[in-house]
Amino acid sequence: MKGIRSRLTVYITIVLLTIVLLLEGVFIGAIHTYYLGTATDTLTSRATTSATFFNKYLEGYSIQERARYILENLSPEESSKVEVLDPTGRVIINSFGFSSSEPVMTPDVKSALSGGKGTYQRFNPTEGERILAVSVALKESGGTIGILRFSVSAEPLYDVILRIALNAGLVGLLVIAFGFGLSLIIAKRIVGPIQQLTGIAKEMATGNFSIRADKQHNDEIGTLAVTLNYMSEELAKSEKMKYDFISSVTHELRTPLTSIKGWGETLLVGDLADTGETLQGLKVITGETDRLIGLVEDLLDFSKFQAGEMKLELLPYELRGMLNELLVQFKYRGQAQQIDLIAQLDDSPLPVSGDFNRLKQVFVNLLDNALKFTPVQGVIRITSSVQDQWVIIEIADTGEGIGPEDLALLGTKFFKGRSRQSGSGLGLAICKEIIEQHHGHMRVTSVLGQGTTVRVELPLLY
Repeated sequence: MKGIRSRLTVYITIVLLTIVLLLEGVFIGAIHTYYLGTATDTLTSRATTSATFFNKYLEGYSIQERARYILENLSPEESSKVEVLDPTGRVIINSFGFSSSEPVMTPDVKSALSGGKGTYQRFNPTEGERILAVSVALKESGGTIGILRFSVSAEPLYDVILRIALNAGLVGLLVIAFGFGLSLIIAKRIVGPIQQLTGIAKEMATGNFSIRADKQHNDEIGTLAVTLNYMSEELAKSEKMKYDFISSVTHELRTPLTSIKGWGETLLVGDLADTGETLQGLKVITGETDRLIGLVEDLLDFSKFQAGEMKLELLPYELRGMLNELLVQFKYRGQAQQIDLIAQLDDSPLPVSGDFNRLKQVFVNLLDNALKFTPVQGVIRITSSVQDQWVIIEIADTGEGIGPEDLALLGTKFFKGRSRQSGSGLGLAICKEIIEQHHGHMRVTSVLGQGTTVRVELPLLY
């Protein structure tokens, strides 16, 4: 019973067997009650009618006289054994003409002596068969002077009940066999699609994300097939992004390393007395080293977020001070690139609960991206406001913008888009993760060829 199919078959068979046994038991019980009840009612009716007749028309006769009269007037077609008993239970005479000094004190006789009538159904060891007996009191002046007892063998009834029970059992076995076969078919129809999905999942585990599951029915298994196909598509996209990311990072690492190695060799074999060339080489090496440090930090931050090891230290902080500091920091770079950096900060305070270093990392990354993608004579506008319970910071540029296809995936891990600018493709994903850990939101809107706006929302600290 390791498989669902075998378990399902066994469970259905057990349920069917239980139902059949219960129905068989109820049916056989009903048949038993019906046949024995009908026979008892018939015998009781005959005994009661006879006793009433004899009590009425033989009044004044002794019990012995009544016994002889009853025996002499028995119908030739009477199949029951008829006995007349005195109050002590001794048989005065029976339908075979015999008497007995041994008292008959069966429950029907006792009931007739005390209540006027009684019935009895039990196996009689003496006669070796089951009997059915009815006893009715013979009365004289309101007192009981004897018992009129009718008894028959119940064996024919039990033979009929046994035949019906055997036939019912045979029908029950046929029903169980049919149900077992039907359970095999049902289990196969249920388990078949599951086995197909299992095979497809195994294929996906080996890296085959092109395989697809067939949706056979609009049920839970059909929904599972659709979900499995969706998961396969997402995994394929993730794999592609990962490979693109590896290729991009490899290129990003190779470029500064090539520059560093080239200038290092130049300085080694060159004339160190040439101050201009030496300074230029050191400047290139320093810049490319900063690029490498930035890439490595992005990778480290990403790995920490993935592992859930990035812990933030949230403290009350006034965001305006950080923004002013960053404006001063990026103003010179903007002037060097001939880009106007305009700040429109709201006069109201901007209190938030945040991790200073991580929030600074977010805004540094956003400003760096804005400067990176904004051409000469472009404008970068930083605005702040307080709306309802949120502090809102927007960084809008007039750069190259982002197409709708790339905008939908922006902020996804490993996604770098179609831009030729250097970078790991992890910056926005990390920024989004940091803002979400501050219980905030980060949204990007853009129009290709017109510019991009990044909106950061952080909960207002009261």
